[in-house]
Amino acid sequence: MFIKYFLFLFLLPFLLNGQSAEKLFPVPDWSKEAIWYQIFPDRFENGDKSNDPQINDMKEGWPYKFPTGWQISPWTSDWYTTQPWEQNPDYDFYWNIGARRYGGDLQGVINRLDYIKSLGVTAIYFNPVFESPSLHKYDATMYHHIDNNFGPNPEGDREIWALEDPANPETWRWTAADSLFLKLVKECHSREIKIIIDGVFNHVGSSFWAFKDVIKNQQNSKYKEWFTIDKWDNPSTEKNEFEYKGWFGAKDLPEITEDKNGLIDEPRKHIRNIVKRWMDPNNDGNPSDGIDGWRLDVADMVEQPFWRDFRIWVKEINPNAYIVGEIWWDDWDNNKMTNAAPWFDGKTFDAVMNYRFTNAVKNFVSDNKLQTTSEEFVEAINQIRTDYPKENFYGIMNLMGSHDTERFASLTVNPDNWYDHFKRDTLTSIRKPNFNERMKQKLMIGLQMTLPGAPMIYYGDEAGMWGGDDPDCRKPMTWAEMNFDDEIGSPLGNLRPRDKVQFDSTLFNWYQKLIEIRKNNSELSIGELEFVSFNNAKNNLIYKRTLGESTLLVVINNSKFPQNVSLKTKYVELTEIISNKNITQKDEEFCLELGAYQIMILK
Repeated sequence: MFIKYFLFLFLLPFLLNGQSAEKLFPVPDWSKEAIWYQIFPDRFENGDKSNDPQINDMKEGWPYKFPTGWQISPWTSDWYTTQPWEQNPDYDFYWNIGARRYGGDLQGVINRLDYIKSLGVTAIYFNPVFESPSLHKYDATMYHHIDNNFGPNPEGDREIWALEDPANPETWRWTAADSLFLKLVKECHSREIKIIIDGVFNHVGSSFWAFKDVIKNQQNSKYKEWFTIDKWDNPSTEKNEFEYKGWFGAKDLPEITEDKNGLIDEPRKHIRNIVKRWMDPNNDGNPSDGIDGWRLDVADMVEQPFWRDFRIWVKEINPNAYIVGEIWWDDWDNNKMTNAAPWFDGKTFDAVMNYRFTNAVKNFVSDNKLQTTSEEFVEAINQIRTDYPKENFYGIMNLMGSHDTERFASLTVNPDNWYDHFKRDTLTSIRKPNFNERMKQKLMIGLQMTLPGAPMIYYGDEAGMWGGDDPDCRKPMTWAEMNFDDEIGSPLGNLRPRDKVQFDSTLFNWYQKLIEIRKNNSELSIGELEFVSFNNAKNNLIYKRTLGESTLLVVINNSKFPQNVSLKTKYVELTEIISNKNITQKDEEFCLELGAYQIMILK
């Protein structure tokens, strides 16, 4: 192992001379067969109540002030029912949501790793884990430490911070939270689970150490070039004239200065040191104790040359690491998603979060009046396949929902809306899916698990959780052994049904079954894809996945009515591997009886 990595580092300058990064750094093979699970740390599991955030931990982030009596929100309470400290007419429901904390932490994730493994997951993507005052942590205070409220000793971690110069990596130490994170990495790897984390390198938080120095020292700060300052404060006036560029105008999120090559030299060097710290923590040339890659936030807002350098930094530490960018909207107002092909030049990203896939599946299965036909669905998938190189197409992250969008289950409750354009002002937007909508959801899972691209599950989707766009998609995880309050509240005071909140074991078992089938049949992950037939009138679809001499046929009934589908093949007997039933030819063809929204996988 050591010889391999030292040899790679030695040869890297020679290999780069006149050759493309594509030949050096292919998309990792493991990523094409991965089953992803996304964790939003504060909302997954509170495994250590002694480290729960206090007001002092949050005061440097939005909303900057917290009502009298503020406390950690009860995990099992109705999301839409206000807590005693939230009974303030000066603040609306969604202001209060931003001030809530639920106490999720790293120990909670460690406690639930066997649950994640039992689902069939092979890779975890974490939303930001670096120190930050917010619930979401996209406003970093520092990149070189894990948030102290995710670890076992928040105050002890603060004492360690005070001994460091954050600009000098030689002074960096390991806090209790850092050490617990590295234990989490080790625990994941022992279960053959990869782990990647969110890299938010377009902007920082207003509490970021370098930006605070700029606030304090103004023109005299040695970090003043790190940020775009529009106007300095005049100390001779009472008014604070200090103005700077924030991400989308948000003053909580100062943008890091860029030139045509992306981030300028000093912050660029800092981020390179961050990459080294988390990918090879003990700096011994063996990356097995570090993370397995990065998910890069708002990646299209950073000039591409920076990401090309970033790729080299990552891959020279671990050639098998995975880099996925958030490349999403080309024109949100007009519902146009981005073709990420320019980032698949062999020198930038291995993958993107494939919201185009989400949109195609949603339009095909979830929608009613605006439902696309089987043919249009095939065209949408084939367009992605045409746009992207094959190895990126197979390694891409196929998700059905995330921390930024309405929950997967709520897509079926709210058909005919543009994706990620969720409206909170309708009765149906917040209710639980009914039986028919759950059937649609199961079919969408079937498509996700049988088409190329690595499936990603947003925490709790497998448990049946529902919810609208951010922040309603960020409810605390529904655990089977917990007793939750019924959901009866409404943010606008509308009438709504009383919905029972509980772990959906039927849906979990469906996920588990489909994941097991995908993992046991590599045709479904790395096999060739061929669409065989589609019937727009009945909205059914047949495609096959072939690997070597082995072929699987996938048959879809995207209708609320049962259907008979005739199938002619060279085989005389097939096994439907979801139900494990054999089907025999009759009159030289197979007559398949599919129920409403049913998927069959035939081998």
